[in-house]
Amino acid sequence: MPGRSLSILRSATLLAGGALAAGLALSATPVGAVETPAATVPTPPPLPPERPEALKPPVAEPAPPTPPARPPELKPAAAEPSKEPSKDLAREPSRENGRDKPPESGQEAGKEAPKEPAKETAKETAKPEIPSPPPAPPARPPELSGAAALALKVTPPDDSACRTRLKRLGVEFEPLPAISEGQCTAPLPLKVTKFADGVVLPQGATLTCRTAEALARWVTEVQIEADRMLKHPLIALELGGSYVCRGQNHDVDAKLSEHAFANAADIMGFAFAGRASIPVKAMPDGSEEAQFLGAVRAKACGFFRTVLGPGSNAAHANHFHLDERERNGGHRLCQ
Repeated sequence: MPGRSLSILRSATLLAGGALAAGLALSATPVGAVETPAATVPTPPPLPPERPEALKPPVAEPAPPTPPARPPELKPAAAEPSKEPSKDLAREPSRENGRDKPPESGQEAGKEAPKEPAKETAKETAKPEIPSPPPAPPARPPELSGAAALALKVTPPDDSACRTRLKRLGVEFEPLPAISEGQCTAPLPLKVTKFADGVVLPQGATLTCRTAEALARWVTEVQIEADRMLKHPLIALELGGSYVCRGQNHDVDAKLSEHAFANAADIMGFAFAGRASIPVKAMPDGSEEAQFLGAVRAKACGFFRTVLGPGSNAAHANHFHLDERERNGGHRLCQ
């Protein structure tokens, strides 16, 4: 009996140890090993990102609309193609790969000749014919023909305001009859004899009022330079010419000079009280005379549109040429 009870006790002990080992194994299983449920997919799924503009295929432009058909009455008449083969096409050899091909027979050439409508013929027939001889231009109105046209006169501009300014500047002048020598004209000339402060023109000058005013204003500046540089007052201008019907530089083939319109004056020299006169010519550099001539010449450029003198050219080596010639854009020639 004691041996049997001992075996039963051993069996119970083994069963208890197996149960304990199983319990320990279950308790040692990690929590993370427990299977987690899979994430759910949203319904519907998200859209993919939009493709960049640089990777998008080009969008085809829509084809332009077809123009409407031309009405039958405006279609050119198509010429019937000639049934006979063209002799020029049959004779002309065609070049292919650098070799001459023999001319085709007349029958083949006639079959392959393209049928072109006679567009040029239709265009030529549409052009109006020029009458032969062409029509003469309309006749000129009687008031613009012959002696009537030569009798037309242009009303000269009113220079009464200019004459008033001359009087205020102390200029002595008298009106002259209108000048008309062919193309040389001066509708309202004046004879100027004296400027302010008794500066005289011994020969007198035939000038337009505008040129006389410019000359009077310049003489005032010459008086100031004479008193400042020479210490002697100006008393007279030596004039070489004013109105003369001639071409530029006395050239008969040149265009008319401004002298031909009483619009210019040539100054040959200056007379002073208490000292010798100064002629207009090249003077030694640095001399009193050269400085005076240079100063008054520069002053003239502020009153006249053209100023020429010694050094400009040979024709103006002994005088100052002053005129009021109008140029494009108000350009002035000061040499």
